[in-house]
Amino acid sequence: MKVSHYFEWEEMITGGHKQSVKNQRKIMDRKGIEYTTEPDLEADILHLNNMGPKSIYYARKARKKDIPVVIHAHQTAEDFRESFAFSNIIARPMKPYLKYAYSLADLVICPSEHNKEVIEEYTDAPKKVISNGFDPEMLEGHQQLRDEYLEKYDLEPPVVFMVGHVIKRKGLESFIETARQMPDTDFVWFGFLNPSGEDGFIDSLLQSRDTKKLVESAPENCTFTGYVEDIRGAYAAGDIFFFPTKNENEGMALLEAMACGKPPVVRDIETFQWLEHGENCLKSEKDFVTVLEEVMSGDTMERIGENAEEKSREFEIDAVADQLAETYRELL
Repeated sequence: MKVSHYFEWEEMITGGHKQSVKNQRKIMDRKGIEYTTEPDLEADILHLNNMGPKSIYYARKARKKDIPVVIHAHQTAEDFRESFAFSNIIARPMKPYLKYAYSLADLVICPSEHNKEVIEEYTDAPKKVISNGFDPEMLEGHQQLRDEYLEKYDLEPPVVFMVGHVIKRKGLESFIETARQMPDTDFVWFGFLNPSGEDGFIDSLLQSRDTKKLVESAPENCTFTGYVEDIRGAYAAGDIFFFPTKNENEGMALLEAMACGKPPVVRDIETFQWLEHGENCLKSEKDFVTVLEEVMSGDTMERIGENAEEKSREFEIDAVADQLAETYRELL
């Protein structure tokens, strides 16, 4: 069996999307599955990870040759809104485009049950839920970086933190306003697109005007680090993972934070229905101050953190590896 595992625009895409593709390739390496990263119509399966025009071209060609087409549903129009500059405008034509693109699949892989429910509106093609998972090897030794990163960003525990692109959809406004209401607590957002940082000219162009204004208005106890070379430092310095995102396909940073024993505080949305409030997370629709204060009280932080770490083991790439390998075999 040989898989054509193609990721269009691979050199330009970052974040969880890119890491998911790396995870898939690591799984294939471990399972001994031969693959190429080029679009190859001599392969037994064509697995596409970003539906640009070149991917659509090869998907159509593959169908004519009866080569099974697998498409990973990393993007939805709903998830794209409130992200980068002009994203709300682009999201309008994006949905019919993705409807057509996903309809070319023999199987659509969805990273979560919520994502599958959304994709049901896009195509009648068969769907299967396989988590993007996370690679625990990437996090090894993170504890050793704690003092270094606390000092680097002048942070005083307990630290409320977030990891990811600085975009409105991920709950930027809620993050900043919650920090404003808790002036004695340090909040820090580790990730791309910091207008006051050194992320580069292209990143500056991608920022929406609203994002820039929000970051510039943040209180003194709210830090935006910009790109972090060693992401383990973020998980080392942070104590409570605050993820007030409005829409998410799964949330790899959430899984990584949980694996590091960090109690998550999340917005109560359908994406996180697999998390249990009061057991392995705390949820809220709007009032995050109350739940953050609850996490900081008594032994709640330690208890929720331990339960979150245990839950995260279900999403390690070794735990989802068999699902991907079995999917390939079933298609053949």
